[in-house]
Amino acid sequence: MYQMKMADDKIIEGDVDLISTLPDVILQDILCFIPTKLAITTSLLSRRWRHVWCDIPSISLDVDTLTAASVNETLTRYKATKTKSFHLIITTMMRNIPHIDSWIEGAMSRDVENLSLDFLHHYYKYKLPDFFYYTYSFKQLDITLYECGELKILDLSKFLRLRILEVIRHLPVQGPRKILAPHIHCLKLHDSQLSCTLVDVASLTEANLEMSPRSLNREFNGDFLQGMVLKMLEKLKNAEKLTLGRNFTEILSLAEIHGVPFPMFKVKALTLDTEICQYIIPGIERLLQNSPELEKLTVVEGRGRFYMPVEFLDKYLKSQGFNVNKCWRSKDGASWNKYCKDLKSEHVASLVELVLKNTEKLDKMVVLLDDHFLKFKIEDVVVPTLPHNNNITIVLSSTNKPMT
Repeated sequence: MYQMKMADDKIIEGDVDLISTLPDVILQDILCFIPTKLAITTSLLSRRWRHVWCDIPSISLDVDTLTAASVNETLTRYKATKTKSFHLIITTMMRNIPHIDSWIEGAMSRDVENLSLDFLHHYYKYKLPDFFYYTYSFKQLDITLYECGELKILDLSKFLRLRILEVIRHLPVQGPRKILAPHIHCLKLHDSQLSCTLVDVASLTEANLEMSPRSLNREFNGDFLQGMVLKMLEKLKNAEKLTLGRNFTEILSLAEIHGVPFPMFKVKALTLDTEICQYIIPGIERLLQNSPELEKLTVVEGRGRFYMPVEFLDKYLKSQGFNVNKCWRSKDGASWNKYCKDLKSEHVASLVELVLKNTEKLDKMVVLLDDHFLKFKIEDVVVPTLPHNNNITIVLSSTNKPMT
């Protein structure tokens, strides 16, 4: 007991700095969990810490809080020969364009595995440098675009190790019109215009697709959007895991109402990030019917940020001569709530029944309802059963997680 007290006293008095005695490799892993700007400040703690941050395996640079000169100095002092992840966030004005290529080159010179580029401002005249397409270290590439009009083709066919690609495009502006990524296994594509063509994604096994309604402020081109979503799904028909957002699913509903043919899918796990309402029902019904291998379905409310005004959908269908009071119903004639705030327990029960009627191999169904709009007790939902699939596990719950 006395020896333990003496040890505690030494720690309190600062005679023993247990953290500083850890090997550099452990300290560097710890520093990866804090912003790089803060990690650099640890060099002021003591001589022991002066150069520890210089070899951290992951680095993130936010040019909104750093000047170009400070970014250049940071990369000069950064000595890691191999980098696991490199995240570059560019939110300031055009003056950064002359430096962007050298920053990307600095990351590539360290055999970076996961590269993340966030262009969060208008860089219309910027395009990725030619040397970008001649690297062989990438395993994951994330690109967020607000406006990069010169980036017309994203050709990643030479990235033999690339397995994960994420492209997020905001605002109604130009971006990559074609994606060639034959070696990726996982794709996340959130496209403001749905104008991106998947030329080659032959190895894809998992995909996450959504569109932003921000591009619809001027006009709603329903014919074009239907064609684009079905072209994308044709390229993804062999994927085993699919996640579709609400806006994407609503465009699928338009295609189903118009009687447009859907491809058959090999998907085994389908996730729908959407509120439950009438505008998603026709699309979901067709997806289920064309997914005979489906084993798990997950419906998650409350994770989306921007939804297209449903008035666009109704107006478009009226212009096509459809009766909007009838066309949003499921094939069994059931009517649904128009808005998520009007969701009732019987609507959830109807969704479960619709799924059971349109699946053959389903093993599990999970429905997570958004607490913000929940006006009934989940235990009040009467879960239906059908003779041919009474062994399915059905999970109904609520979630109040922050939107991502």
